[in-house]
Amino acid sequence: MARTQAIDYEQRREAIVDKAAELYAAKGFLGASVLDLAEALGASKSLIYHYYPSKEDILFEVMDSHLRDLDEAMNAVMALDLSPPDRLREITRSFMHRYVGAAARHKVLLNELDSLPAERRADIISRQRRLIDVVEKLLVEIQPKLKRRKRAQMPAAMLYFGMINWTHTWFRADGGATAMEVADMAADIALRGLEGLD
Repeated sequence: MARTQAIDYEQRREAIVDKAAELYAAKGFLGASVLDLAEALGASKSLIYHYYPSKEDILFEVMDSHLRDLDEAMNAVMALDLSPPDRLREITRSFMHRYVGAAARHKVLLNELDSLPAERRADIISRQRRLIDVVEKLLVEIQPKLKRRKRAQMPAAMLYFGMINWTHTWFRADGGATAMEVADMAADIALRGLEGLD
């Protein structure tokens, strides 16, 4: 007889991923063991393995869940009837909101990619690339001069992400600017930089 799934199965999986994100962000993937995770959750290692077959599966879920959230945010903005500059501003605000709200997952995504097995790493990279592609196309819409400079399109998108992706290393909620103010500053810098593109 097949074992039935607990009513709170998904909530328990989510709790494991939340705590794993915190641990991996603080100690690194290699520095945090499954035993550390179990102790942080007040659970046993066998319970962790009931929900996730391996430590790498947990790491993948940390990254995958964060990318799903970013992808949903981007798709929601792209579905709005906005001008290209306003779309970039709203994407920036949506991303910053998620970077701040899921800082541990974001840090793990940026720092622990090489800890994934090759196939899963390729999956994550492919999905990151899709996000970059959307921004790249949006930047070309905003600044048509980029159409003639194909080799500059990806660097322009990566410079944009470079402004916002690492804010988790210095942004503080009690600092001099809110997350949305930082997002607007990043959007302004990107948009004004595109205006002046030679």
